[in-house]
Order: sequence, then C-alpha cells, then structure tokens
Amino acid sequence: MKSLKFFLCACITALGLTGVAQAENPPTTPPEATPAEIPPTTPPEAAPAENPPTTPPEAAPAPYPSMSASLSANPNPAIFNAGPFGMLMVTGVLSGGGFWQSHPAVDFFGKQNAIGYGDITNATVIINKTYGPIQFFIQAGAYSLPAIGVPYVKSRKVDPATFGFIQQGFVRFVFNPAFSLDVGALPTRMGDEYTFTFENLNIQRGLLWNQENAVTKGVQVNFTKDAWATSVSWNDGFYSDHYTSASALITYTFKNSDTLSAVAMGNYFGKIRANSFVAPVTLANSQIYNLIYTRTKGAWVISPYIQYTSVPNVPGWTPSGSTSGAALLLMYRFKPELSLSGRVEYISSSGGANLINGPGSNAWSFTITPTYQKDIFFIRAEASYVSIGSGTPGLMFGSEGLNRSQTRVFGETGVIF
Repeated sequence: MKSLKFFLCACITALGLTGVAQAENPPTTPPEATPAEIPPTTPPEAAPAENPPTTPPEAAPAPYPSMSASLSANPNPAIFNAGPFGMLMVTGVLSGGGFWQSHPAVDFFGKQNAIGYGDITNATVIINKTYGPIQFFIQAGAYSLPAIGVPYVKSRKVDPATFGFIQQGFVRFVFNPAFSLDVGALPTRMGDEYTFTFENLNIQRGLLWNQENAVTKGVQVNFTKDAWATSVSWNDGFYSDHYTSASALITYTFKNSDTLSAVAMGNYFGKIRANSFVAPVTLANSQIYNLIYTRTKGAWVISPYIQYTSVPNVPGWTPSGSTSGAALLLMYRFKPELSLSGRVEYISSSGGANLINGPGSNAWSFTITPTYQKDIFFIRAEASYVSIGSGTPGLMFGSEGLNRSQTRVFGETGVIF
C-alpha cells in the first residue's frame, strides 16, 4: 500500500515538474448523464470516448468514479486552476447510514455482529484531471463496504484492512483518442456492481459481488474502435500484492445504446498462500467470468448477468471448488428526483472449498431500494433478504451459524458535491 501511494504521488509530482502542455487529441470518458437521461448500468469504468475535448473541462460531471443510474454526480463540480497540474475537477461524497439486521453473525475478525449499526458510508474527496496527454484520478477518504450475506465491519476497521485511505487512483497516459494506458489502483472490471455505496443502484452489494474483487493494483491498456471497447490488465487480483493475475473486458454497444460485455479475471500465473480480509486464499486464487447485458428503455434500466468462478486446489490451504450465479438488476425512474431499484440473485457452489456458507452451499437474495435525489442531496432506504438453501451448520447466520436467513433494513443519506 505504501509503495502504491508513493507511486501515485511521484507521478503527480512529475506532472508539476514537467509542466505538461495540453494534447491535441486528448481523450476522456463521456460525462455522466443527468438523472432524467437514465444512463444504463455499464461495466466498471467504460472506455474513453471517441471524440474527447481538447480544452480544460467546463462544468460537467466528473468521469470517475463511475456511477449507476439511481444516483448522479454533481453536474457542476468545483474546477480549480492548480498551476502546473492544470485545471482539476474536485468533487466528493459525504454520507452516513444505519441498519437493523436479524440473526447477526460472527465476522472475519471473530467479533459478533450487533443487531444494528450506524456508520460513515462515504467521506471521500475525488480529484480528476481529464485532458492532456497525462491525466489522473484520485479517490481518498473513509468508506464502508456493506454487502448482503456477510457480517458487517465498520469503516474504522475495514479501511485499513482493505484499500487504505487512498482507495482508488491511477495515472492515465493518453497516446491517441482510441488508446490509453492506466497505472495505479484500478477499479475492478468484474461484475455489474461497483465498490462503494454511492456508485450503485442499491446501498449494499450482492451475493455475486461477494465473489468478485473490488480494487486491483496494476497496469491496464484501453482501446476503443467504433462500437467496441476493450481493456486488458496485469494486476494483483484481490489486492494481494502478488502480481500473478490478469483481466480482460470486451464491450459492444448496440445502436440503441444497449451494451453486452464479456469479462474475465483470474490468478493464472501462480498460487497465493497467504490469507487476509481483503484477499482470502480461496478468492485470491480464483478465476471469475461474467457475461453482462444492459438494456435502457424509457424509464427502465434492466441488467441481467451471469457469473462463474473457479478455485483451484492449493495444497495445505484449500481444496478446489466453483460457484455459478445469476443476478437481475432493475431500476424504474418515476421522475427525475425519484427512482426504485431492485436486485434478485441466486448462487450455488460445488466442490470442497468454502465459497458461500460451507462446501456445496447455495443461497438466493432479494433487495429493493427507493432513492430520492435533489441536486447534490440524496436519501434512500433499503430492505434485503437472504435465504440459504443448503449450508454447513456453524457457517450460516446467527451467533452459532445455524440460522438460514437474514433480513436487513438499511438507510443512507448524504451529499454528492
């Protein structure tokens, strides 16, 4: 983590020392749509636009981090002249939330969950430089990572155990409007849900997300051609500090703006024999495959996706296993300020590895989230239910791991400035 922070600081300092001039054809990702436009939920970090601006940004939503359709970035972010760094967009999110849950379980650290929590969900500052041959993005601050089906860990403990207080950030080298290179702590390419609460249709992430990585350190090449967008990355997978993983994303955008994406990521070049909260051995050695379709029509966003994961045998650490899952994400916008999102999922496992609630376990979930946003202010509520069809006693819900279901009622409010 220290080496990553040093690298990011060194790259940004280099920008100031060299006084980089504006590029003639610098690409940047398209701005996020306003709430009324209802953008589709696309795979994380869509590729650069084909016709990017050649001048410093005017008032427009910041391109990073990506956001789903239920919440929108501030369309008029603060823009500062930072001298040799150029014109920078400075945005952020300040939000908090609380929830009640049935059958609280024991977390990764051996601590019994409480029946309810109040916590910071985001206290984040975001900086974007989106023009010129060298661009960058930094997201720093506090955060929590609530997800259904797993015990909750408060932000003061989860931040140092995961990505630290500079959770995402990369330097982008732009070679031409179609081709760029990113280096740093990169947003995940996997799945149809992003990492932080404000980015997603729902407050909590789902059962399939629990099998996916969230942030990965490495190098990523991006290329766009007509309706096709691709990226390939060499990275450390689940933030393991072992650079033995690779990922690839291919997205096709149809004429009606629907998208179809195929994504793959895995530890293909070695075995990791170290266990941590952010990179447990089973996941750090896994391979993940997604097929994601997103349809936007009128007030609706409909996004089904399927997922398969495979875990190899690591002698002395974990037997082999696999999961198969499917999810449907939905959103309907009643008016620009008010929307309703939902998610339905099913996931099952096979083999000897404990990937859900014991070897050979399966589960399904249902989540519903009404959202109200007026300008930079938002408030939303959420109800979720998880049911375990088969599981190992001691590895399910409750203090003794014997309960087969869990209900949560969650609330979150804040500002996206």
